[in-house]
Amino acid sequence: MSLSRFLLCTSLASAATGCGDDSCGPAGAPTVGIVASGSGATMTYGNFSGSPNRDCPDAAAPASVISLSIMSTQSDGAGFLTLCIGRPDLLAGQALTFGAEPGAQVHVIDLNGTANNCMLTIDRSQPPSGTATSTGMCGNGSDAAGFALALDASLRFTRTCGSTVDTVTATLSGRVAVAGPK
Repeated sequence: MSLSRFLLCTSLASAATGCGDDSCGPAGAPTVGIVASGSGATMTYGNFSGSPNRDCPDAAAPASVISLSIMSTQSDGAGFLTLCIGRPDLLAGQALTFGAEPGAQVHVIDLNGTANNCMLTIDRSQPPSGTATSTGMCGNGSDAAGFALALDASLRFTRTCGSTVDTVTATLSGRVAVAGPK
């Protein structure tokens, strides 16, 4: 194959994955910035990292698409947020539904944290709702450049403060950088 035909083929392959030299990466998104807040409780999450781990495969996904796990930690307490996206190829170009299985395209695997000397854990009896979007995602989230993730969701937490247990309706929102796999 001639060099020019080879370069054309590699250029076409890059275009098919939606990854140009300038389009991959978080484009200045902050490393901390997803905020869960409601009823006097605020928790902020950051240091997001993504990895194709096959944790929540989508049966309708093409064979080449591997589900993407995204993990983060609470920056103002002792909690974490874990999401799994069965079709990261779709997240690269459209808003996906956010929630719990079944039916959601962005699964909340775990979400908890601390605020005001209380522990908050996602209330599984009330599925979260909302959307997740991305910008700068290449290679279905497996590109080392990473991408930016934005969440806009409503959910409910179970709040435990000593022996007192109640529920907190909250929003989960913001835009943050997600580091790609190393």
